[in-house]
Amino acid sequence: MTDVPDPALARKVLEAQPFSELLGARLVTFEKGEATLELDIRDDLRQQNGFLHGGVLAYAADNALTFAAGTVAGARLLTAGFTIDYLRPAEGTLLRARAQVVRAGRSRVVCRCDLSTVDDDGVETLCAVAQGTVAVPEPPQKT
Repeated sequence: MTDVPDPALARKVLEAQPFSELLGARLVTFEKGEATLELDIRDDLRQQNGFLHGGVLAYAADNALTFAAGTVAGARLLTAGFTIDYLRPAEGTLLRARAQVVRAGRSRVVCRCDLSTVDDDGVETLCAVAQGTVAVPEPPQKT
């Protein structure tokens, strides 16, 4: 387990993810026990009814959950699984995914995430919630 989260390292990890770069995701909070990702809602990320695509919400939840886990368990992590409940259609100009650690163990970290959209007036609306488990793999064996 790590004592002090390193936001600069976390941002480098995010920047090294081609899909995150494609979506324009930004890590805006990376503090002990929590992480927040944001991305601008663009027309090319919408589904046929004009709402933000559920896959984009799932991506944001997955990454925010894992980054939150990284604040307490270090950078070497893998998503073990997560569930997401879509509460209402995602409309607005910004997606914000706020994740918090619920429990950190040696091999698993459980986190939850609130996904909200923000409109032009700065009004935030909760549109989905997620909970996930992040695995902390064993260090590679030296041969």
